Amino acid sequence: MDIRSGGAYPSNKLSNFATHPFIYDGIECASMEGLLQSLKFKNPDMQAHVCTLAGKAAKMKGSKKNWQTKQVLWWKGESIPRKSQEYQNLINGAYEALSKNDGFCRALLSTKNATLKHSMGHKDERKTVLTEREFCSILTRLRTKLQNTKK
Repeated sequence: MDIRSGGAYPSNKLSNFATHPFIYDGIECASMEGLLQSLKFKNPDMQAHVCTLAGKAAKMKGSKKNWQTKQVLWWKGESIPRKSQEYQNLINGAYEALSKNDGFCRALLSTKNATLKHSMGHKDERKTVLTEREFCSILTRLRTKLQNTKK
C-alpha cells in the first residue's frame, strides 16, 4: 500500500499530512508533518507553533529551512544530529505518541498485513527528516504492536 495524502483510505490517513492531534513531550501537535517540520526550527516558540500546523501549511513553513548543510535538527532548543540514535529515539517517541490517536490507529490497523511503502518519500537521510525506510518501518512496527495489543 502506497501511503500518500491524496490516496484513498487508509493511505491518506497514514500520511504525515493527515490531521491527527497528539501530544509529544508536552507539545501539542496537529499532525506528524507539523512535528517533523518543526524540527528544522531552533527557536522553541516557533517550533511549538509549527507543531500546531498540518498538511501543506506545515510543509511550507519548514520548506525554506536549510538544515541539510549542518545535518542538525532541533527539539526544544537542543540540537540533535540527524544521524544519531538520539534523533531516532525522538522520531520513534513522536510516532508512539501519535499511536494514541484513535483515528490513526484505526487507519493503521485497517491495512492488516499489507506491505507499506511511500513512493514519494526520499531515500537519502541527508536530504530529508524522515526517509521512506524510516517511515514505513516505524508504521509497520506500530501496526504489529497494535495488532498484538488487540489480541
